[in-house]
Amino acid sequence: MILSIECKGTCAWSFAVYCLVLPLRMKPSLPLWFFSLASLVMLAPALHAQQPAPSQIQARKMLYNNGQHTLSAWESYPVRTVDALTPRPRAIPVDRYGGRADRDVPQTGFFYTAKIANRWWFVDPDGHPYLNNAVDAVAPGKSPRSEAALQLTFGTHQDWMDQTERLLLQDSFNGVGAWSDVDLLRASALQAVRPLAYTINLDIMSSYGATRGGTHQAAGHKAYPQDTVFIFDPDFRTFALHYVATHVAAYRNDPNLLGYFSDNEIPLLRSNLDGFLSLPASDPGHRAAVQWMHQHHAKKPTDVLRAEFLQFEAERYFGIVAAAIHHADPNHLYLGCRFYGQQLHDPELFRAIGPFVGAVSINVYGIWQPQPDLTSMWLSQSGKPFLVTEFYAKAEDSGMPNRTGSGWLVHTQNDRGLFYQTFTLALLQSRSCVGWQWFKYQDNDPEDTHADPSNVDSNKGIVNRFYQPYTPLLERMEELNRHMYGAVDALDSGIGAAVGK
Repeated sequence: MILSIECKGTCAWSFAVYCLVLPLRMKPSLPLWFFSLASLVMLAPALHAQQPAPSQIQARKMLYNNGQHTLSAWESYPVRTVDALTPRPRAIPVDRYGGRADRDVPQTGFFYTAKIANRWWFVDPDGHPYLNNAVDAVAPGKSPRSEAALQLTFGTHQDWMDQTERLLLQDSFNGVGAWSDVDLLRASALQAVRPLAYTINLDIMSSYGATRGGTHQAAGHKAYPQDTVFIFDPDFRTFALHYVATHVAAYRNDPNLLGYFSDNEIPLLRSNLDGFLSLPASDPGHRAAVQWMHQHHAKKPTDVLRAEFLQFEAERYFGIVAAAIHHADPNHLYLGCRFYGQQLHDPELFRAIGPFVGAVSINVYGIWQPQPDLTSMWLSQSGKPFLVTEFYAKAEDSGMPNRTGSGWLVHTQNDRGLFYQTFTLALLQSRSCVGWQWFKYQDNDPEDTHADPSNVDSNKGIVNRFYQPYTPLLERMEELNRHMYGAVDALDSGIGAAVGK
């Protein structure tokens, strides 16, 4: 293989990442010290040209009505790509975490969030502004056929992780999201050279529900009686303290941990007041709702009361779980509980969560490009930046049925990549987004009997269920990921000073 590489500047890690990942599809045989020495120079911006992007692509949106889901008709949606930005994004050197190395800010040895020059950032452990671009559920498949494919393609599970980490670095990702196999990741030798940040979903409320009884699996998350969580149970606070202490001890001193989610998509809803009032009179939640209504001199729920009660309930939940997390691990961020659906439009939830988190985690579906009025509300009400923790599009050319899951449906893998660029550029333009996590690493496996109902038959992955990468998708992702800091400067040049030294 002969490569023409143009080296410019002194980017400390770009060429190192290239050399780490070059062997991915070549059965790596070079020693790790070679990859480390290669960090002295920088890879040219691109090794092969992209096809010009269209101005629009067609997509279908998943619609939900009374528990039923259907796809909308095909419609055309606008496309925005990083190579069309003006001014053209410049190359920004990155550090070992993937943070931008051209600016120094105070370092703590762990990730934290900060507002710098009118834009929100994570700050990485080395003291550089950082945007998290990650992939969720980086973990081996669970079905027998998937396990056989892993063994045939990689060998052992650790071999799989080592090569998958190289794949992510090759495509300029700097982290893994929820439901990833962090034990395998932390055991990888590459974590000492070019670490991927990771997150932990603690599942505090759902674990309490499993102990208490009353929950069941729904599509994408746990379901609760009358959509009411057990926040008023007298035992929940003590459970949270002990449970969190047990589950975070291994990560407390790891600088590569980005932060914790307390749960995923729990039903903090405006209908909760009605739900609690409909529970049996002996239920602690019912008693709490009756007392709250009495304190507000109300006999019947109204829309105003429902919103006020939701904020009251949410503040109680966030206060309990945040205290448990920070008591057990004062070093790392609490990142919320992954708001979803209608929650993205409820200001009272963002007011409730703001004092307790470093960033607000949000799962975004049914939105082609997050609009400024919505992202501005998230920031103004919470006072904190946001992290998109789920989004994706699936494609017809995968050959999968694509009947489940809330993501967009498009025609091709290249279209999935164009959606990725369009969506993430809107996030960058908000100035309050500190990162995004694509859902997910691997396509759904119809033979996985443990999958929840939302993960049965759809093309969500950057690889298929036999671990074969979707190259057109990954090429578009890599292009955006590699240029994301230059894109920030290009976008900010039109609305304020660019971030730089």
